[in-house]
Amino acid sequence: MEFQLTMNRNTLYLIIGALAVVAAVVGYQLYQERQKATGIEINVGKGGISIEKK
Repeated sequence: MEFQLTMNRNTLYLIIGALAVVAAVVGYQLYQERQKATGIEINVGKGGISIEKK
């Protein structure tokens, strides 16, 4: 009985750890998405001036 209880706890810890990793990855991706620049980008090159809206 004690072995089964230990195995159940280890499985629970594994699931909690996996959920924590998933939450961290999703949070980082959301953070990166919000950090993207918005506005207008102006480039001057050989072909002239280009303006892009972001």
